[in-house]
Amino acid sequence: MARGRPEIDIERCKGCGLCTAACPQKILEMSIETNNQGNSYSYCIDLSKCTGCSMCAVQCPDSAIQIYKIKEEAAKA
Repeated sequence: MARGRPEIDIERCKGCGLCTAACPQKILEMSIETNNQGNSYSYCIDLSKCTGCSMCAVQCPDSAIQIYKIKEEAAKA
C-alpha cells in the first residue's frame, strides 16, 4: 500500500472542513484551537494511515495542504 505524509499549513487554513470530508481514510479532523486568523484548522490524527491519495489537497481552496509520497523502502525502515 502506498503511503503519504500530509503537511498542513495551519496559518493558511480557514477551517472550511472540505479536506476532512474528502479524506477516504478519515484521518483529518478540525482543531478546537484557532490559528492567528481566528480559524479552526485541520490536522492529521494518524499519519500511518495516510495513503498519499491527495484528495484533501485537491479539495483545499487555499492550497494549505501538501502531500509528500513516502517510498515503500523508506516506509519499511
